[in-house]
Amino acid sequence: MATVNLGRIKPVFRGAYNNSTAYVIDDIVTASNETFIAIAATQGNATTDASKWTKLAAKGADGADGTDVAATLANKEIAFKTNAGALDGIPIGTAGQALKVNSGATGYEFGVAGGLLQVKTFRKTSGWSQGANSTDRVEAAPFDGTASITPSATNSIIMAYIHIVVKHGTTWRSGVGRLQFSTDGGSNYSDFGMMTSSAYNGGTNMSGNDYAGMFVIPNQNTTNAHKVRFYHMPHDNGHNNVLGGSIDTSVSDTTGNVSTYATGATLTLFEYAGAIATLSTTAWG
Repeated sequence: MATVNLGRIKPVFRGAYNNSTAYVIDDIVTASNETFIAIAATQGNATTDASKWTKLAAKGADGADGTDVAATLANKEIAFKTNAGALDGIPIGTAGQALKVNSGATGYEFGVAGGLLQVKTFRKTSGWSQGANSTDRVEAAPFDGTASITPSATNSIIMAYIHIVVKHGTTWRSGVGRLQFSTDGGSNYSDFGMMTSSAYNGGTNMSGNDYAGMFVIPNQNTTNAHKVRFYHMPHDNGHNNVLGGSIDTSVSDTTGNVSTYATGATLTLFEYAGAIATLSTTAWG
């Protein structure tokens, strides 16, 4: 039977081109990051010789930068391209922060992730009576300046919510409440909120028209503690009887009538990030 020589059935990869190696048709080599296949037997003929080699795969263009990212960035940094076109890294922030655009809109930074930074609430768990003293006065702790909040930044926005249940007894009652703040340790106070309370129901114990309101302290551009107090101005002849009482409305207004599960006097202070929200204060004389 006659023998038929089919030659090579498939190409053979020979690795990197070597000038001293003899190659035959269909040998494949690499040179200068490109791939070539022999189209004739050859030795000592470089892959640039088109009579011996055909290019199978061409090299792509080199990157314009070529920066070593691992060498440029520190551990835990996030890579970004600057306005100048250079590679740079942003160090990781602290717990609770988020990646955001900086104030100049020129890059990125880690900062506050939300607007509300802290909440502090104060409550009095016992009622107290105006008694026979209806003169203007600062009310009992924590409404005497004990309640305070310290801003984490000078541009923070400070808000206060107050709610004091008023029990009027069996006759008409009236009063004005002023919410005041101090940033000098309590030496000087300024008003930033006002409320009124007035009710009448002759002959029957009653509650109603509580002191309640939410107010914003004008920005003081300081991180000093903001002390808040309730300055009370009851009517001379019909002052509020008991403050903070949370017993049933029809029960006599005594200072002991306070349920511990539902305190009737609270003051809550909030700090909002000035970077998230801005405060504009307009006052008329």
